[in-house]
Amino acid sequence: MADITRMRDLCHDETIKTTRHFTDRLVERLIEYDDVISAIIDGEIIEEYPTAYPHPCALLLHLTTGDKPLHVVAGTDGIYLWLITAYHPTLDKWNSDYKTRKAVD
Repeated sequence: MADITRMRDLCHDETIKTTRHFTDRLVERLIEYDDVISAIIDGEIIEEYPTAYPHPCALLLHLTTGDKPLHVVAGTDGIYLWLITAYHPTLDKWNSDYKTRKAVD
């Protein structure tokens, strides 16, 4: 089970780890790093991936300024908070609550 409390505890510059992929996706998708941090601090877990490699992670939902939904995938190894990706969900794949995936036909 994803531990949002531990993720929030680790949400500091010295304990956050990112990858080039993560950074590239933020630039490509015009997502502000501060919005990602806000998603960890104020967002809610909507899916959990306990068997993800190399660390368990979760999908979080946060509404940015202007109520724009943001999904952030993050995980922890207990020492670091790993930021994996972030994107703005769309209604073609998500229900209007942005918490529930649409059924695949």
